[in-house]
Amino acid sequence: MAAITIADFYKDTAALLPEGINKEIGHFNVFKIADINAIQRKRPNAPMPYNRRSYYKISLIRGHNKAEYADKVIDIDKQALLFATPKIPYNYVPQDGEQEGFFCIFTDEFLIQSKSGVVLDDLPIFQPGGYPIFQLGDEDLIELDRIFAKMFKEISSDYAFKYDLIRNYILELIHYGQKLQPATALYPSHTASARVSSLFIELLERQFPIESPNQKVSLRTAKDYADRLSVHVNHLNKVLKENTGRTTTDIITSRILQEAKILLKQTNWNVSEIAYCLGFEEVAHFSNFFRKQTELTPLAFRS
Repeated sequence: MAAITIADFYKDTAALLPEGINKEIGHFNVFKIADINAIQRKRPNAPMPYNRRSYYKISLIRGHNKAEYADKVIDIDKQALLFATPKIPYNYVPQDGEQEGFFCIFTDEFLIQSKSGVVLDDLPIFQPGGYPIFQLGDEDLIELDRIFAKMFKEISSDYAFKYDLIRNYILELIHYGQKLQPATALYPSHTASARVSSLFIELLERQFPIESPNQKVSLRTAKDYADRLSVHVNHLNKVLKENTGRTTTDIITSRILQEAKILLKQTNWNVSEIAYCLGFEEVAHFSNFFRKQTELTPLAFRS
């Protein structure tokens, strides 16, 4: 289940690299959705795959769409701003023929050259468990259209420092999206209990994504995480309750279930292989777990 690479993207879309784009470390490009759709209409058997990518993507979509992000399905009625990270599989399926807008793709190596010192995965917009799809009003659309149009114009220019300017536009898009998030997602508290919660989530997410049938989740229980964090399991449960409103076991269960759904939908691995990857010693235990959470068997969910 290898992630889709930059090279795969250009092969799948038949899009051309702008002259000189590979002179910079990392990668960036920006596209008009209508142009890519025109190419795809000539290749009707090549739908956008539901998969992880090895690059980041920011899309400004105008049109009725249905987005699949991790295990969520979101209906986009009119227009939206989407942020995609290499950690989470996604796609969106147009629901009408009126599709316009822009999207840009970039690697963390490209943005890391920014003097801002930004680490993408530290930003709230790219945090695990987020909801990085924002329905937009008309005023937001005008403002975001302007930023993408400047990117599109700049990438074809002869300006010697155009990539520095483009990095600023990427950061402007990211901050625009973060301003659309609830304030609680942007300003987490920095108490000791919040730090334990943050370390727990980081430890949990570090086990994912599952990329191979030979990869196995090593931490499965609340005690496993408490031992790794050097805290008592009751203390871990207490701080998570305070900071998230959920128990340790509930958070672990939700994340295991999310990955199970992704693997069942995205791979052709058998149920036994998926059960092993997710730390279940017996396939029956995994089937019982999945049915309890979804009221479906794994095979019924896959079909």
